[in-house]
Amino acid sequence: MDHLGGYSQLLSCYVWKLKNCKFHMCSSEAVATIWTIEQVHRNYNFSMQKGRGRTSRIRRRKLLRTSASGGVNESHRSEFIELKKWLKERKFEDRNLTPAYFPGTGRGLMSKTSLREGQMIISLPESCLLTTDTVIQSYLGPYITKWMPPPSPLLALCTFLVSEKHAGDQSLWKPYLDILPKSYTCPVCLEPEVVDVLPQPLKAKAKEQRARVQEFFASSRDFFSFLQPLFVEAIDSIFSYSAFLWAWCTVNTRAVYLRPRWRECLSAEPDTCALAPYLDLLNHSPHIQVKAAFNKETGCYEIRAASRCRKHEQVFICYGPHDNQRLLLEYGFVSLHNPHACVYVSTEI
Repeated sequence: MDHLGGYSQLLSCYVWKLKNCKFHMCSSEAVATIWTIEQVHRNYNFSMQKGRGRTSRIRRRKLLRTSASGGVNESHRSEFIELKKWLKERKFEDRNLTPAYFPGTGRGLMSKTSLREGQMIISLPESCLLTTDTVIQSYLGPYITKWMPPPSPLLALCTFLVSEKHAGDQSLWKPYLDILPKSYTCPVCLEPEVVDVLPQPLKAKAKEQRARVQEFFASSRDFFSFLQPLFVEAIDSIFSYSAFLWAWCTVNTRAVYLRPRWRECLSAEPDTCALAPYLDLLNHSPHIQVKAAFNKETGCYEIRAASRCRKHEQVFICYGPHDNQRLLLEYGFVSLHNPHACVYVSTEI
């Protein structure tokens, strides 16, 4: 990986193409894509120009505080009221954080009080987590245990999400499903014409990702057909590619890590993912460090602050030391002022 002086101009060219081409895509998707590429552009300039002195460090900390403040409390919104009721029934009640909307990052969690270093931010009971155990203990369990070869943990989670979303008001997970994104901005979700104007290294990775997801869906269709007795509607109308892609992105972008488990009715692939309602509203910052893990003694997924946080500031976690290409591919966004920023250079340049 090298830095190239002309990369800034190259990104400008891609943004111009995207703004001036007529793609068959919704306007919100176009805006999100343009915004993301422009953030890559700005972040590149930042990574090339950022200073190492005391003044530069103070400026970067000030920028981080600015992005963390200015949140608008959203706890009054009906979807969050219902979510909190649902969580309370499952023995979780949060006193430290509240849902809020922040410029630049969108929905996140805001501190109600000042948080000190080492303080517990969230302790989410296992009863709130959506895991493969949830799926196996549901109406899907008998079908999963009978299917050969055993489905993967990821397929089990995706199948459950599609099925529960289809159930609508009848789903026990409706309050959580209602606050999930309706669509995603990962490159796998973008139109091929949009992917084609991305920088070559990113475009290649995006096409590989799309091919893997499409193959995953194609290889799972027989399993979906096996579930037909559970539904009145034709199975293909429920487990469409768009529905499956939404479920795959939900798991890929929002799951937390659990220690590997093994289930006889599932394939040997690592079973390490869990969806964590409410906790997954926490946004990413590369400048923040937290301690996050499932605590067997308390039976909760816990997050502790590794630094102080002021009252009414956005509370962040760190998804890992990822560069912006990795963040865009896996999560659908890029991070301004990313200390892990780098530029991938194609051999064709």
